[in-house]
Amino acid sequence: MTDQPPPPPSVPPGFGPPPPQYAPQPVPPQPVPPQPVAPQPGPAGPGPEFLAVDKHNSVVVDASGVAFEMYDITVDFPWPEIRSVHYKASPNGKALMVAVVHLDGRVYECVVTAKPRERLQGWFAQLAWVLGHYRPSGY
Repeated sequence: MTDQPPPPPSVPPGFGPPPPQYAPQPVPPQPVPPQPVAPQPGPAGPGPEFLAVDKHNSVVVDASGVAFEMYDITVDFPWPEIRSVHYKASPNGKALMVAVVHLDGRVYECVVTAKPRERLQGWFAQLAWVLGHYRPSGY
């Protein structure tokens, strides 16, 4: 068995500190951005509204939440019960498809036909603006 001398005291165990160019640099504190204020639930009041209507169906988005009407049956979704709202064009590009995801994970969908077809682009712009007003942190 051979005895080896201990390492010099100035060398730390392991690989030692990183070379200066790789040493972590101190990060200055970053200001915390203000958090958006969530809309307060309550009765519908002044604020932007979205309405898309066809012969059988409609979608309404306003201060109280989202409402679907399909063949004379109305379903209301107040904002506190909504996890998210999604929308897209139908596969044939002739209708607006709006989906509401409920807090419990259930998904409800309404399809409104755009006549003329060019109306669909206007609905997209208006719906994005209204949803951004009521759900500033995301749909």
